[in-house]
Amino acid sequence: MANEIPFPLYHKNASKNTIQRALDTTLFFLLISLLFYRLLSLKTHGFVWLLAFLCESWFTFYWFLIVNAKWSPVDIKTYPQNLEPRFPELPAVDMFVTTADPVREPPIMTVNTVLSLLAVDYPADKLACYVSDDGCSALTFYSLVESSKFAKLWVPFCKKYKVQVRAPFRYFLEDPISISAPNFEFKEEWEKIKVEYEHLCLKIKEASRKSAPCNLTHDFAVFANIETGNHPTIIKIIGENCEEDVPHLIYISREKRPKYRHHFKAGAMNVLSRVSGLMTNAPLMLNVDCDMFVNNPQVVRQALCQLVGRESERDMGFIQYPQCFYNATKDDPYGNQMVVLMEYIGRGIAGLQGPPYAGTGCFHRRKVIYGVWPDNAASINDYEAMKEFGKSEEFLESATHALKGEKGIRKSISDYLEASFQVAACDYEFGSSWGTKFGWIYGSMTEDVLTGLNIHKKGWKSNFHFLDPPAFLGCAPTGGPAAMTQQKRWATGLLEILVSKSNPIVFTLTGNLQFRLYLFYIYLLSWGLTSVPELCYAALPAYCIIANSHFLPKVQDPAILIPVAIFVTYNMLTLREYLKVDLSFRAWWNNMRMARITATSAYLFGVLTIVLKLLGLSDTVFDVTQKNDEASEDEDDDEINGTAKFTFDESPIFVPGTTLLLVHLTALLSLCLGLRPLVHKDGQGSGVGLGEVLCSLWVVLCFRPFMKGLFRIGKYGLPSSTIFKSTSLALVLVCLGTASWA
Repeated sequence: MANEIPFPLYHKNASKNTIQRALDTTLFFLLISLLFYRLLSLKTHGFVWLLAFLCESWFTFYWFLIVNAKWSPVDIKTYPQNLEPRFPELPAVDMFVTTADPVREPPIMTVNTVLSLLAVDYPADKLACYVSDDGCSALTFYSLVESSKFAKLWVPFCKKYKVQVRAPFRYFLEDPISISAPNFEFKEEWEKIKVEYEHLCLKIKEASRKSAPCNLTHDFAVFANIETGNHPTIIKIIGENCEEDVPHLIYISREKRPKYRHHFKAGAMNVLSRVSGLMTNAPLMLNVDCDMFVNNPQVVRQALCQLVGRESERDMGFIQYPQCFYNATKDDPYGNQMVVLMEYIGRGIAGLQGPPYAGTGCFHRRKVIYGVWPDNAASINDYEAMKEFGKSEEFLESATHALKGEKGIRKSISDYLEASFQVAACDYEFGSSWGTKFGWIYGSMTEDVLTGLNIHKKGWKSNFHFLDPPAFLGCAPTGGPAAMTQQKRWATGLLEILVSKSNPIVFTLTGNLQFRLYLFYIYLLSWGLTSVPELCYAALPAYCIIANSHFLPKVQDPAILIPVAIFVTYNMLTLREYLKVDLSFRAWWNNMRMARITATSAYLFGVLTIVLKLLGLSDTVFDVTQKNDEASEDEDDDEINGTAKFTFDESPIFVPGTTLLLVHLTALLSLCLGLRPLVHKDGQGSGVGLGEVLCSLWVVLCFRPFMKGLFRIGKYGLPSSTIFKSTSLALVLVCLGTASWA
């Protein structure tokens, strides 16, 4: 009798994208044509022509990298209903939540994320939730203790009524009748739990207003006179799964001392890996940021469909879910929702070796994090393991079981509390390979990308999984300062990887990183480098007007059709991408202008930070992005109504954009006043070309939020210090341009 075909767990289907490929290829050949034209006419033009050629060469190369990433899109279809028939004994999952600042990351936000994880649709005895608090905040600990009491009501309620949204702050926004059938029992329980949640929020809010959230006695005594950057390890078992109804909940604040490097989030994640390895040692790990709650309660089962099974076990390293946002402002005014990026680049690289690790919403195999290569059995002796994993014998035992795929004999998690303090100490990693060979890799503020790159170079694959509804929902930065801070941190961290020994060039030559994925990583890590050609190219039209020069073919020259065709094709192509995913024209425009603003502002400061670091003049500093509490009472009316105005602060990050705008306004004003002549209609003689004028107007249009900021006050206006610095720089640049004309 033939063997029965097992129930499928997932399928990966290639998507047809003929039109997309044709448009992408057309634009690429137009860019190549422009470069050939520049080369052929380079001798008859000056420095401006050469600078334009260099910028356009970078844009062409960068577009090639983008096309490579988009070329092979796939869709993943999972069948979670087939999971338990094939694997009755489901694997355990350890869930990690990271937070670092109770002010910028409000504890009620962390609480909702934790509650959504505890209530996920999965056996409670198979789950454990670990919360890393790098801010060592008594308020965060207090909030988790109070939320654990509420969880005993919330988790059974969610599972009893199959609640879809399991973060209370989102669930209670809807009317109970619209959620479920209006039966008396459900409505009574709904009202009871809503009152309990409101009481929980009130207690946390009142605690946040006090200098100390509660009496610092008993379990809270360790927080008395605590210093954020100088304190011992604090590990508290808030809830232990004794009755198998609510998963374990453990609070961790690792030891910090001024003389030790703590490696930002990567260091916290490695401590979570070791402590969880001692206490529960689940073969799978999920990590989320404190603002990213579970939006699809089936997400664990969905991920398992791609992680379990003989074939998947052999090559699938991690499953990454896209970042989606619950506080998405209408039309994405800050250009940070990344919908189109995820849709096209994300699906495209899923058809290669797989997407990079994005730092949140990701399921990992513990043995992959511990450094195992595909198809390699763990075969290390005790001495080597001790040297690699540190000096804890208890952790060595748990790591050995994890590497060999064995469960081991687990005791109560409280029995491992003493050993957990040892592996969370500052000096535990000395002499080990944590952060270098395995774990979350050190050396970049974007530790997620570096860790994923380290996994990919060993030959592991990954998948990018879109779910409906989305698996997780997070909080997008709102306001100019928060958005720019995040983009600067990303650009800095990515460039740290590019200039390090862990760059993808090395991994392609010495590891198993596929060539096309190598090209994608070059695209990703080069985000910051785009600032230099972007800024130069954006300044060219104004310079040409001021210096009475030109960087574009003249209007009567047939070659003018090449840059015109590039401009039209690129904008039509990108607009088509936005419309295909049901975004508006306004969203497309917002993302186009923010791409210019981000590149010439945040990315530029990322490059400067790396240059200073390489010169040994300064080191990188991790800036926590300000998260907005959804329940905040001081939201702006424009944000509540679904719109948003661009906001500013006194950060120097807004100086380059303001300077660029002022230079262009000065150039256009000089043209209007007749101080600079336009080229004659017949194209003969000197003068400013029409192409340069239109390009200058386009730049001004892109930086329109900055122009509005010149005339507004408060957070919607540019600070006087920024205007003064930018005006001074603009005057210098205008004088230099005028001198070159003279």
